[in-house]
Amino acid sequence: MKLTSTEDRAEPSPAAPAIVLEAIVKQFAIAATYNMAEVTLAPHILYTRHGDLHVDAITLERDGKPPKEVKVGTFKLSGLGALRVTPRHFSPSKLFDPADARYDDVTLMAVEKG
Repeated sequence: MKLTSTEDRAEPSPAAPAIVLEAIVKQFAIAATYNMAEVTLAPHILYTRHGDLHVDAITLERDGKPPKEVKVGTFKLSGLGALRVTPRHFSPSKLFDPADARYDDVTLMAVEKG
């Protein structure tokens, strides 16, 4: 039996980008496994960095508990396992700035701020 290393998981699942895009457009949270923990995220932007897909999101829950600090975190898409859209709706956070220079020319999709 072959053990899976993180190098074997360098590519996100083929469905992962579509799942994140759907969640961003509909403003629904996503659930996934990240660093051996169950997380629920409010994805705000999908973009590329160094040729890899990344999502910046607010962590809503980690192992069923809210985070101690609300912040925008960066997640490499290939590191999110068992990715799925949840029925949990979110509103765009004031902490997220889609005009940040790091998103210039690399954004695939971002939430619409109202």
